[in-house]
Amino acid sequence: MPNQDQNSNDSGAGKKAGGVAAVILAAGESRRSGDANKLLFEAGGAPLVRRAAGAALASRAAEVITVTGYEADLIISALAGLDLRVVHNPDYHDGLSTSLKAGISAVPEGRTGALVLLADMPRISADIIDRLIGRFEDGGETDICAPVFERRRGHPVLWPRRFFPQLLVVSGDTGGRDLLKMNADEISAVEVDTADIHFDIDGPGDLPGDSPEDLPDE
Repeated sequence: MPNQDQNSNDSGAGKKAGGVAAVILAAGESRRSGDANKLLFEAGGAPLVRRAAGAALASRAAEVITVTGYEADLIISALAGLDLRVVHNPDYHDGLSTSLKAGISAVPEGRTGALVLLADMPRISADIIDRLIGRFEDGGETDICAPVFERRRGHPVLWPRRFFPQLLVVSGDTGGRDLLKMNADEISAVEVDTADIHFDIDGPGDLPGDSPEDLPDE
C-alpha cells in the first residue's frame, strides 16, 4: 500500500506558490474494461494516466496532485519520475466522490482553485487546461470554469476555492456533477474548438491512434 501522501520522485512537487492545483482522479476500478485497468492502457506510447499527468505538468497549473486507489502501486509506477504529488484514496470503491474529496483535501491552503481532470481522457491538452486557468484568473478567480464545445459542457472543470467546502461533502459516483447543476449561474463557459473535452476511454477499442491529429502534444 502506498503512503497516504507522497511524491512520485524524490525532488518534491509544486512549481510555485499560489495559482491553481491540477487534481487528477486516477483511483477507479475500470469496471467497464473488464479485468484490465484502463488507466494503464497506452495511447501515444504512454499509459493514459501518464498522459493526463504530462498535460497537467506542461500547463500553467502550479502543481499536480494525482489521486490513486485501485491498483495504486501500478499507477504510481506509471507516473515514475514525474514531478507530482500522489494521494491515496482507500475508499475508492465507494465512488468517484471519494476521490474528488481526497484530491480537494490535498490542495494546499495557498492555492486559489483546483482543476479536476479525469485520467481516462487522453485528448485533454495543456492548451485546454491553460485556457481554463486564463479565464479563471481574468475573472478574478471566483467563477467555476468549464470548457464547452457545440453547447455541450465537458472536462476538465476548474473549481474556485470558495467551492471546496461543498466539494468535500459530495457523495456517490457523480463527482461534482450535481454541484455544477446547482450552481449553473456561477459557471464561466470557455468555448473550445474541439470535441476532445468529451472524449474518454472505456475499453481498448476506444483508444485513439498515434497520429498527431489523434493525440495532442502533452
